[in-house]
Amino acid sequence: MNFEVTILGSGAALPTSNRNPTAQYIQCNDRHILIDCGEGTQVQLRKYHVHIQKINHILISHLHGDHFFGLVGLLSSLHLLGRDKGLTIYGPEELEQIIRLQLEVGGAKLGFDLHFVKLNGQEHRLIFEDKLIEIWTFPLNHRIPTNGFLIKEKPKERKLNADRFEETGLSLTLIPKLKQGLDVELESGEVIYADEYTYAAKPSKSYAFCSDTIFDERIVSYIKGVNVLYHEATFLNDKLDRAKQTFHSTAQQAATIAKQAEVGKLLLGHLSARYENSARHLEEAIPVFENVRVVEDGETYLI
Repeated sequence: MNFEVTILGSGAALPTSNRNPTAQYIQCNDRHILIDCGEGTQVQLRKYHVHIQKINHILISHLHGDHFFGLVGLLSSLHLLGRDKGLTIYGPEELEQIIRLQLEVGGAKLGFDLHFVKLNGQEHRLIFEDKLIEIWTFPLNHRIPTNGFLIKEKPKERKLNADRFEETGLSLTLIPKLKQGLDVELESGEVIYADEYTYAAKPSKSYAFCSDTIFDERIVSYIKGVNVLYHEATFLNDKLDRAKQTFHSTAQQAATIAKQAEVGKLLLGHLSARYENSARHLEEAIPVFENVRVVEDGETYLI
């Protein structure tokens, strides 16, 4: 099953011709998730050939406009396209009031239900799970309450060694437990060992989203060991005072978090419009954490 993230917007508050405001589309085991929805996100979804009707979870990190100003437009378009399946939106408590007021003032009545899950930006908790994935929120440190997100696969089942199983003529009823890695004792007292009849499952993967935030080492415990970390890098270190003033991070600081958290790969984004290219961000980050890339709009990364 696939697990990948498509970058729809990699810029900061001021859009440029190359970087839209923050938005990311995640596919994880046929679950379709949108993280943040800056202005123009629905255009980016079309541009990069995302089937927008498949989206069933929208996660909004905080209520600065570059992270949610595109939401009401996306909802309106989903309605015009005939959506009738409900949609769950996770975000700050005030988000529901904002969206419903925008729809009401415009006289819009959606043809599908909206379900809002309120996040306060102060909690580390599970906000969604099913048989295949989990979505967690955790606090970031920004000027207003802000949520980070962790999407991870649940432990996968072991693969059955069908040839070995057929040779022994064991009952098919044993298969579910063996695939869970459980040994089974028969009525005769014989023990059927899972590792003799199944192959080890592929490791589960995880993706963490950290934007917007000042450099804060408390984040590390929430994202320890993730396969891929997206961390904002609004500034370079020569603008460290500005980063502190605005509660943002530098490329070097993001790399430090990645190193401390022992992540597999670091993606940098949310770049200030002052930077025409990303070369200096890489130069600053690589000495601290080598496996790093500055994302561009339209790129897709396998987790």
